[in-house]
Amino acid sequence: MKILSVEDNPLAQLVVATTLKSLGHEVVQTDDGEEAWNILGADHGIRAVVCDWRLPRLDGLDLCRRVRKERNDYISFILLTQEHALRENLQDASAAGVDNFLSKPVDACQLELCLNTAARVVDFTSENKSSSGLLPICSYCKKIRDGKDRWHQMEHYLSCGFNLRFSHSICPVCMDKHVEPELKRLGM
Repeated sequence: MKILSVEDNPLAQLVVATTLKSLGHEVVQTDDGEEAWNILGADHGIRAVVCDWRLPRLDGLDLCRRVRKERNDYISFILLTQEHALRENLQDASAAGVDNFLSKPVDACQLELCLNTAARVVDFTSENKSSSGLLPICSYCKKIRDGKDRWHQMEHYLSCGFNLRFSHSICPVCMDKHVEPELKRLGM
């Protein structure tokens, strides 16, 4: 699984990244919450975030809130913090959409359990999203409306939400109706 590790303490980042890699995951690293958001915006292959609570520019809770508010696909979010801070702020983290909490220093077995659960949730969410419900689509331009009332080109929406890639083709009906007449008109 591809995981974004966000930690501003270099030693803690090394420990988290090394642990994730030893568990067989691909790791993208940053030490800043705003940069983490930019990475998530550029890379749709990330399926989980392991994030420190306290970060420069954008803290872990605000990053999680932004992910929940602005992403169409589901990304599992694991928050790291000191044990005492976790107990004091558990309700805030849960309300922000955090999936799991781990105290520092990170225990490899607990992290592995969290990531196993994360993989199941992300897989289930992807399967469920692709197999049920109505998809609001414009009858004219074929843009799709997401849950936040924003309209997206069909290819963009499906590639973000369903982890798909496209190759364009022409169906037989459109070949007969559009392409063949145009080729004949051009003398081909």
